[in-house]
Amino acid sequence: MLFIFSYPETSGTDADMLDTGALDAVGRAAEDAGFYGLSLTEHPVPGARWLANGGHQSLDPFVAFGFIAAATTRLRLLTHISVAPYRNPFLLAKAAATVDKLSGGRFILGLGAGYLKTEFFALGVDFEERNALFDEVLDILPLHWSGEPFSYHGLHFDARDVIARPRPVQDPIPVWIGGNARLSRTRAAERAQGWMPMSGGAQLSTTARTVQIPDADALAPLITEVQERAAAAGRGPVDIAWSYGDLGLSKDPTADADRHREAFAGLEALGVTELFISAPGGNAAATLEFLGAFGQTYVQ
Repeated sequence: MLFIFSYPETSGTDADMLDTGALDAVGRAAEDAGFYGLSLTEHPVPGARWLANGGHQSLDPFVAFGFIAAATTRLRLLTHISVAPYRNPFLLAKAAATVDKLSGGRFILGLGAGYLKTEFFALGVDFEERNALFDEVLDILPLHWSGEPFSYHGLHFDARDVIARPRPVQDPIPVWIGGNARLSRTRAAERAQGWMPMSGGAQLSTTARTVQIPDADALAPLITEVQERAAAAGRGPVDIAWSYGDLGLSKDPTADADRHREAFAGLEALGVTELFISAPGGNAAATLEFLGAFGQTYVQ
């Protein structure tokens, strides 16, 4: 099992996101602890009500990963998630290629369709077009990253005989799709290298506008479906990245270690290949302590 550290979320406006720990220090600590990767999310301009009621602060993940890349050597860098329809696809492709180039091929582009209507409105993106725009992004990414001339007529642009250099290090940069809906699963199986289902019950369906996956029992048949779709499309198996939801682990990673190891093994048996691990936010020392303790207990 590979572990990805989810940089802790900070809700509301009373505290600052980086109170949890400087990105370079957290990145180095995660790498030293044996984590496979570190993830950052994206919300460039969410609604004030959403942020005040459980929503979380964020950085521009592409800029932030350029900073983290300079402080680390092995750590994979994952957007979990970047909202594909928010950006012109060429700007998104260039940002991803830049991080991949500067990090020496350590970037994973995690994408989702998005669900915050207020943010769509603020960015001038038609919420009803989000799936068509998402599919345009998936069309354009490999063309852009190829470093060869191409043309593409989109909903809101017309690219004629364009080219993007330098190429990213990876060919291609791995794309992981976030979301639980059938369309998200199909994209992951047929057009990407990974799937990031969201764990959660009925509230998830309301807040994130997606199908609920409350537990591992509900996840298992969906993993099978995604892998069977990938095989039918003549593709290899896709990565499955799932969030580990046991709050006891985030409070004290050394407590009940055998129980957590058993849970990890059970998820791996279902086909989960990466686990998102989170820790309480708000305290830099606690974040670094958590990373060290987790690594010594489960990785090293």
